[in-house]
Amino acid sequence: MADSSVDVIISNCVINLSPDKAQVFRDAFRALKSGGRLAISDIVATAELPEEARRDLALYTGCMAGASLIAELESMMKSAGFDQVRITPKDESRAFIRDWAPGRKIEEFVVSAILRRSSLKIIFNKELENEEYQGAGHRLCQL
Repeated sequence: MADSSVDVIISNCVINLSPDKAQVFRDAFRALKSGGRLAISDIVATAELPEEARRDLALYTGCMAGASLIAELESMMKSAGFDQVRITPKDESRAFIRDWAPGRKIEEFVVSAILRRSSLKIIFNKELENEEYQGAGHRLCQL
């Protein structure tokens, strides 16, 4: 993608699968036009995941084992150039996350969350609805 060429970037549970999340955010910031939007549906860690959970391929492909701590995400995004990043965890998501790995208690470590920045809309939310981006004459990039 060319620099400053995209109006909207939508990502659905793939940033957790990246071994270099900081680079993902740097590239997203670079590609977005001024005032562009970034909408992310993903899972964030509210506590450090146990090493056993981090190495579990089923939890990894389920977007749980690759979740970064909220403070780490804030730091990566700010380092990429995003400012005024605010992350609001959705504790109610623990109920459906519990069903993704029954008996594993992964819901004690991860939740979906909403991230916001003043002029750039950023969302970490499993229930992301992208209708507002479709057909609005925007150049769209999906990760």
